[in-house]
Amino acid sequence: MMSTVNQRLEQLREVMRREHLVAFIFPSSDPHQSEYVADHWKGREWISGFNGSAGTAVVTLWSAALWTDSRYFLAAEEQLRGTEYQLMKLKIEGTPTIAEWIDSEVRVHEGAETQGDKSTEVAVDGSLMAVGEVRELKAELRHNGGLTLRTNLDPLALIWRQRPPISVAPVEIYPMKFAGEAARDKIARIRKALRAQHADGMLMAALDDIAWTLNLRGTDVHCNPVFVSYLLVSTTAVTLYINKVKLSATVVDYLKDEGVGVDDYANIAQGLKDYSEYNILIDPAEVNYTLYQAVSNKAMRHEGLKTEIVEAESPVKRMKTVKNATEIAGFRSAMLKDGIALVKFLYWLSGYIGKPEISSLTEMAIDRKLTALRAAQPLFRDISFDTIAGYGAHAAIVHYEATADTDIPLQPRGLLLLDSGAQYLDGTTDITRTIALGPLTEEEKRIYTLVLRGHIQIELCKFPSGSSGTQLDILARQYMWREGINYLHGTGHGVGTYLNVHEGPHQFRMEWKPAPLVAGMTITDEPGIYLAGRCGARTENTLLIVPYRETEFGRFLQFESLTLCPIDKAPIVSEMMLPEEIAWLNQYHQRVYDTLAPHLDADERQWLQQATAPLAS
Repeated sequence: MMSTVNQRLEQLREVMRREHLVAFIFPSSDPHQSEYVADHWKGREWISGFNGSAGTAVVTLWSAALWTDSRYFLAAEEQLRGTEYQLMKLKIEGTPTIAEWIDSEVRVHEGAETQGDKSTEVAVDGSLMAVGEVRELKAELRHNGGLTLRTNLDPLALIWRQRPPISVAPVEIYPMKFAGEAARDKIARIRKALRAQHADGMLMAALDDIAWTLNLRGTDVHCNPVFVSYLLVSTTAVTLYINKVKLSATVVDYLKDEGVGVDDYANIAQGLKDYSEYNILIDPAEVNYTLYQAVSNKAMRHEGLKTEIVEAESPVKRMKTVKNATEIAGFRSAMLKDGIALVKFLYWLSGYIGKPEISSLTEMAIDRKLTALRAAQPLFRDISFDTIAGYGAHAAIVHYEATADTDIPLQPRGLLLLDSGAQYLDGTTDITRTIALGPLTEEEKRIYTLVLRGHIQIELCKFPSGSSGTQLDILARQYMWREGINYLHGTGHGVGTYLNVHEGPHQFRMEWKPAPLVAGMTITDEPGIYLAGRCGARTENTLLIVPYRETEFGRFLQFESLTLCPIDKAPIVSEMMLPEEIAWLNQYHQRVYDTLAPHLDADERQWLQQATAPLAS
């Protein structure tokens, strides 16, 4: 792979020399700013060999670098080995920004020329970067060495042979019995929200927002039930821009009944030119720069007035995160099915724990077993992300995914970190359990208990409605910080309703994220500790935000665990735990047993009874 990557870099540089560029930037996104993208847009992976979901590759005429976050530091080091790429660790002191690094490379190679003309031009495919990101990048490049940014070039169209096509998989209707609100009613709410922002319409680009709005689902992106499209909303019309081959006559008729017209995906720019309202809302974090330019550069006139752009967050983001009663019931149903599958898996695994025979199992083997048990549950459609099954030192790689080259056998000792999830028609699940496979070191027990305490403190929290997740994040980290330990990923994210497993904008995170937490939202609780080369631990439940009480000081909220699965008690150092933390664990385990036991056979029930037995204070 390393020689292939280096060959691709040389092909790219031929294009760069021809276009008089000093650097080209490859973000991880698609034209819809998706976190996980369809194969057609995995250009950053193709040019670098790094397959993590987050990262930016930058190639100059002389060198290459890749920026990614702490989830992928260890994986990126391994995947970039033998290539030209230098790993740039985000949020680590001393790591230069992309603009700073490009400027330094230009200065080091000052005097190098492209076809006789000294160039200071950097390029990015403007269709793959949001408006706000392009503006920031332009400003940084201008500040660093007077570099300029070009946004109208896609070199991969010239050098990526056998590029995967955009999917033509069919779109399906998401039934009302799961959605709980008709598309026409969602559109009415969206129009009302737009009027409040003095906008007559909007361009919707986020694929999960479109799927939620229209009560449609697809299979265009691995693990995410979405479909490639745009949605243009105005006061008088709603148009879905999509490859029409994906729509059956039934779906077309359904859309017509909901007041939605259909046009070809490639016609979105023309649709924006034909838009005749007074103004249009564009979310600068969601809409790509190329389409923004199509709106801002055209002379749109209506009764002599130019159509104005209202730059604001899409109102759909926050609508989607607050679940209705039907969606909440669906989550509970999905979590029940998931809990049954997980207990069956843990019961099966328990037959190997502490025994030499466990070495017959590998990381990939346990992934296959768990997926098969989930697939046997009603309404199962897919996994919600690629399973993270990391044993021993692999558990310290935050987003580790076992491959044929890295897959290792389990041993009757140490910790197994298992982060997984499923897509059921009635809900999406996301859970992490860290499991003792035999004797543990004192260090392993200590980090496991610190993680569990942080997890429980979030679960115990009561807070005013509208608080930000950033204000609560400290609860998960406080005990770690006292010991000089930290983790650099977020503590929690929203979860979609048979949609993307990562949903926002609300989250638990150290960095300031002002999105308020309100009743009806789902959010994960997943602190972790990772000791490179040794071990790692993470515990995760998906939570529902529910009312707590209302006082003279306002409305207060709390969390309810939707996830139903025992938490391994074997690694717990009970002397480190507060009485309230032990009480929470025991109460949670009692609920897990009471809910799941009726759905298990006698042996599984007996195992679950022991797994959920009270932990002594």
